[in-house]
Amino acid sequence: MHPNIVEFEVFGDYALFSDPVMRVGGEKCTYQVPTYEALKGILSSVYWKPTITWVIDKVRVLNPIQTEVKGIRPIKYTGGNDLSFYTYLKNCRYQVMAHFEWNENRPELAGDRNENKHHNIAKRMIEKGGRRDIFLGTRECQGYVVPCKFGEGEGHYDNIQELAFGLMYHGITYADEAFSEETKNFMTARFWYPKMQNGVITFLRPEKCPLYKKLRPMEMKTFSEQDNNFIGLKEFGEVY
Repeated sequence: MHPNIVEFEVFGDYALFSDPVMRVGGEKCTYQVPTYEALKGILSSVYWKPTITWVIDKVRVLNPIQTEVKGIRPIKYTGGNDLSFYTYLKNCRYQVMAHFEWNENRPELAGDRNENKHHNIAKRMIEKGGRRDIFLGTRECQGYVVPCKFGEGEGHYDNIQELAFGLMYHGITYADEAFSEETKNFMTARFWYPKMQNGVITFLRPEKCPLYKKLRPMEMKTFSEQDNNFIGLKEFGEVY
């Protein structure tokens, strides 16, 4: 087990975890369980720095999987309003276990690799509910985080040996987190075949996903004093 593990519970009235391909327009339908990318986004809203990369290890589904359809009036790309039906998860509650690793694609930030500092800040931010707003998949689905001990309490699927969900979107690999020469300088979508065992989904690491697709070329954002975006990356008067 990694020494910088964080554990938290995230909950909300509604969630919409969908494939980005389905988000272009029209009607949207949620996956039955959270995606890796959605949970990583939640944790990044709690605490993030370019020095670290969050890795989601497990998610535990506590409440029954239920959906609710709502009539929505989204704005058309061509102007005016449309009428669509969105399928949301409702009464959502999950336990999450994750850890961070150093972003090896950013050697210029090696001086900021203080494990205790980042771990303690992350735990404090979980206790305070995060630095930024938490949402479950989409902006209209407000969420909340609190500390927890992963595995404690009763879950609705604790006694169900296995549930499979078929091919599912895992997440997006951006240029600054590329894990191979083939994905370097590209935005890449990843896919996998998740299974829930006794209420727990153990995620594959991004580089272990069996399927991926390059979406478009993408350059890595740089951090430096010359770019005037180095605030927060200085420690004790030293520049990293």
